Amino acid sequence: QVQLVESGGGLVQPGGSLRLSCQVSGSSPSIYVMGWYRLRPGKQREPVAVIDSGGTTTSPYYTDSVKGRFAISRDDAKSTVYLQMNSLKPEDTAVYYCHVVLRLISVEDYWGQGTQVTVSA
Repeated sequence: QVQLVESGGGLVQPGGSLRLSCQVSGSSPSIYVMGWYRLRPGKQREPVAVIDSGGTTTSPYYTDSVKGRFAISRDDAKSTVYLQMNSLKPEDTAVYYCHVVLRLISVEDYWGQGTQVTVSA
């Protein structure tokens, strides 16, 4: 059984920073892709940042609106993916979801429970 545990959301003022974490636990899976998605009020869920498995030369993906402000990283020894969010704007307010693609027996994908990020003065 695999579980994704997210942490790090909260309320922050515009221009502030937050770091989200998502740890994959259980069953020692081989983790391929790790990423963060968000669901903003009145919009569809969108990918924010995605990072491939270690050892590849593929650069992380970022949606245009967060380029230069957000940074995704992963620690495979801890089965954890991070999202460092700087220079936060009110339009970054959303529920952020961790997503991973991994292999136990077959390749599967899992979602975290979501963590609320609110950017407001």
